[in-house]
Amino acid sequence: MNPTDLLIPHGSGWVTTRDPRLRILAAMLFALVTVSLQHPAVLFVAFLFAVALAVSVGLADLWRRLLTLEGFMLILLISLPFTVSGRPVFAFGALAASDAGFALALMILLKANAVVLVLLALIGSLEPMVFGHALARLGVPKKLVHLLLLTIRQIHLLHQEFIRLRQAMRARGFVPRSNRHTWNSYGWLMGMLLVRSLARSRRLLAAMHCRGFRGRLYLLDSSQWQSADSALAFGFILLLGSLTALDWLR
Repeated sequence: MNPTDLLIPHGSGWVTTRDPRLRILAAMLFALVTVSLQHPAVLFVAFLFAVALAVSVGLADLWRRLLTLEGFMLILLISLPFTVSGRPVFAFGALAASDAGFALALMILLKANAVVLVLLALIGSLEPMVFGHALARLGVPKKLVHLLLLTIRQIHLLHQEFIRLRQAMRARGFVPRSNRHTWNSYGWLMGMLLVRSLARSRRLLAAMHCRGFRGRLYLLDSSQWQSADSALAFGFILLLGSLTALDWLR
């Protein structure tokens, strides 16, 4: 992912108009409830809800974001059936795949995808500054919020410095190859990137001090909790309660 994407909001639709605090709390509660579900049918219902929510937000690069997770899940699906004891389904030489292993792999696959989809839909579509302000209003320590916001800003600056250094190398005729000169050049690139990032961070801190920064970032967002947010919160709690009750009954 391009680091610049951290500064650009993604998604659209009714979810993006809701209060950021509601979206953060809803994502956290959904993750806690989903990982506690034990019945495959109930878990599949939670997965379908996560898919519908992600589609309603309209994330254009949804499958690209899920590609890394699905690669890890593929390794899990291949290896887990052979490491869990149970009734053998088929054998591959001395290794036997069990039905319990397949069931456990399927459960993990559904849980991971459901949680990630909801996180992408509710939190991944938030602007970083809005996300930081919402965390502060939820009672997260202000130092952690400051660290988050400054880290996001510094990642953007590091990416800009990296682009400039790479353009300078190309202007001098650098062509990457599998030799010692290439690895030395990349080493100098990383070293200069660290040195310049330190200098940029010092200039950034000086600019903040010139604007009256005294160790505190003021919350200037104007988001207000509305009645529609309360209705959605009640509906979401009802949905999570229903999933928990169905899982317990089955």
